[in-house]
Amino acid sequence: MSQSDLFTPSTLTVSELTGEIKSLLEGNFLDIKVEGEVSNASTSRSGHTYFTLKDEDAQLSCVIWSSTSRRLKTELVDGQHIIAGGDIQVYPPHGKYQLIVQSVKQAGKGALQEAFEKLKAELKDEGLFDDEHKKALPKFPFKIGVITSATGAAFHDIRDTLERRWPSAEVLLHHASVQGVNAAPELVKAINWFSEKNHVDLLIVGRGGGSLEDLWPFNEEAVARALFDCQVPTISAVGHEVDFSISDFVADARAATPTQAAILATPDVNEVLMYTDDLTSRLHDIMNQRVTKQKDRIEQLVQSHALKAVKQKVASNHDKVDHLTERLEHQREVFFMQKFEQINNLRHRLELQNPNTALEQGYSRIWQDDEWVRSQKDFDDEQSLVIEWNEGKTKVNT
Repeated sequence: MSQSDLFTPSTLTVSELTGEIKSLLEGNFLDIKVEGEVSNASTSRSGHTYFTLKDEDAQLSCVIWSSTSRRLKTELVDGQHIIAGGDIQVYPPHGKYQLIVQSVKQAGKGALQEAFEKLKAELKDEGLFDDEHKKALPKFPFKIGVITSATGAAFHDIRDTLERRWPSAEVLLHHASVQGVNAAPELVKAINWFSEKNHVDLLIVGRGGGSLEDLWPFNEEAVARALFDCQVPTISAVGHEVDFSISDFVADARAATPTQAAILATPDVNEVLMYTDDLTSRLHDIMNQRVTKQKDRIEQLVQSHALKAVKQKVASNHDKVDHLTERLEHQREVFFMQKFEQINNLRHRLELQNPNTALEQGYSRIWQDDEWVRSQKDFDDEQSLVIEWNEGKTKVNT
């Protein structure tokens, strides 16, 4: 049947009409690109991924066959804004058409900016940015989770800052892609993992700077909702000073850079040591004041008119007063010893975590490419090195 015959009054069977539609659509919509928002994404046991691509006025059924999915290594989540490429295919038994996806990439900057403003307004109206939902950051976190790329500079900046600033903290890295269509699903899984385990005091999620397309995974609705639902206090550290993402508004705190996130998350160990010294001095002064006050009170009682009048009858009480004074002095000494021991133990724990203690004791470090070589397997025999002592550094060419 020719194309012109479709518009004649002849009667067609359902199969004939569907066949003509199949021929028209599949013959004219090959290798097309369609932009929209992912919805109802799911993966079958056989590995096929089904989802709907939609905008404000229409929606399109899409499928990524398992063989293509393995090639693309793509995992989609609802709310992603993508450009899907492929062919239109008609499935006669159901009388429906769908896009057979062969490629997936992030949508363009203009569309992403529009999607950013739209999602930001929706989540704000929903209350996800409200201060009443923000969890307080712990003052002394001893286990800190970090979600970022294991090979990116962001993790090295966070780890190095924490080693200098708060070496007592244990850092747990959960790798996740931080750009591309796979990043959002991996970020969601990592956030949910820390939330369900609930074994860290604080969670830092972020990456270094980049374009809007690079930072887009942190603007996905799925990532925003995972952060909002996270049981652990969160810090969003995405990009540079001028970059803002949806995750910045949803997280419990926002840091302009990954390095600033490490500073925001922890106290300075040197300030803590100074504070403990100050507390020790204040405790000593307070106890001395209390003992002196009690002694003065006892002296006043001893010199009172009532006691003088019955001095003969209560002479034995002087021994009790002296004994009480001795007990008070003894209790003061015991109290001081206990507090000093607690403070010294804390100081010792903190000093053991100080990475420069070894240098002060006469040991040295080896550096290559500005990285501290911690084991023999990390040492490059053919590369120059720098030896660090407590007094300074010396470069050695191999």
